[in-house]
Amino acid sequence: MDLLNTLVDKGLRREQPTREEALAVLATSDDELLDVVAAAGKVRRHWFGRRVKLNYLVNLKSGLCPEDCSYCSQRLGSKADILKYTWLKPDEASKAAAAGLAGGAKRVCLVASGRGPTDRDVDRVSETIKAIKEQNEGVEVCACLGLLSDGQAERLREAGADAYNHNLNTSESTYGDITTTHTYADRVDTVQKAHAAGLSACSGLIAGMGESDEDLVDVVFSLRELDPDSVPVNFLIPFEGTPLAKEWNLTPQRCLRILAMVRFVCPDVEVRIAGGREVHLRSMQPLALHLANSIFLGDYLTSEGQAGKADLEMIADAGFEVEGAGEVTLPEHRAHAGGGCGAHADAGCGAHEGAGCGSHEGAGCGSHEGGGICGTAAAAPSAAEPRTDLVAVRRRGAGTDLAPNA
Repeated sequence: MDLLNTLVDKGLRREQPTREEALAVLATSDDELLDVVAAAGKVRRHWFGRRVKLNYLVNLKSGLCPEDCSYCSQRLGSKADILKYTWLKPDEASKAAAAGLAGGAKRVCLVASGRGPTDRDVDRVSETIKAIKEQNEGVEVCACLGLLSDGQAERLREAGADAYNHNLNTSESTYGDITTTHTYADRVDTVQKAHAAGLSACSGLIAGMGESDEDLVDVVFSLRELDPDSVPVNFLIPFEGTPLAKEWNLTPQRCLRILAMVRFVCPDVEVRIAGGREVHLRSMQPLALHLANSIFLGDYLTSEGQAGKADLEMIADAGFEVEGAGEVTLPEHRAHAGGGCGAHADAGCGAHEGAGCGSHEGAGCGSHEGGGICGTAAAAPSAAEPRTDLVAVRRRGAGTDLAPNA
């Protein structure tokens, strides 16, 4: 396909595709799917080889969020039967993080539900970051605490945080359909605060909320402009007890097309398969490793993930290798120059994940789980068969007395 040859050439040059090209990727047929994966896989291997970075979520505070994000199991008014607990102590969080690090993770993502942290909350998280860093040499720590106030990003960096996660989740034009208690602009502002403080930006999206192809392209192009170092791609987990419980719009094939489109638009950025991969990609997860170079190990914020051992076996069986602690994730031009994912050094592909980043489960690094739009301007794809049997509420790990999945 001329389209795919063009997109590969642009990806190797870090040149931004056109909107029409990005939309065309999402419109490809199932017969063309393997060609799409192979093409995006060339771009992925060019910038990241066959390495897969492992990340591990620790939910510092679960449930009882005052925000009304429609996709979130921790939202205001949620009837989802999830774990609810207040702040983990630094030693408890460090113990939880150690399980993921022992399983091969090189980044720990500390997430807390809520609109955003108070200054006291920042103190708590700072103590937790220091405890984790003291006990685990070389570990990366990403915080996902929601909307940041002035000076908080700087304090987190001084405490040792390497990154901050806050997702855009969906397009600006449809954002008001999923959340009314904060705005799209609030999210962008938090991403910019993290950038200004020198933190690595982590920001992504949630697919499967009923959004149109145009919405998906809009949010990915917005992410590129914001220039994150990592872009988590979450697939809605339709939790019973949330407004989007009946939104089953994703097939494994559509998930792969979405990941391929993100890779073409953000060729040299860490693309992370986040919440919902087990629910929607299912047996096609190994193909997704040809598109993304990063995944979460084990469980998510309020839902269970694939067994950690199975994650490691999947990576090896697919011919990939776990990225070591001493390896640099990003290509040299980004790791040292802070360049974006575009052809110019100031181009970029990201914002920060989550609003009450981590307040919503299923999303990436502390991002929000599930996620979804209650209606969009364009027609949504045909509904997929509901797989409620694959949605399991987390009952182990952080906030419980049971061993974590790692």
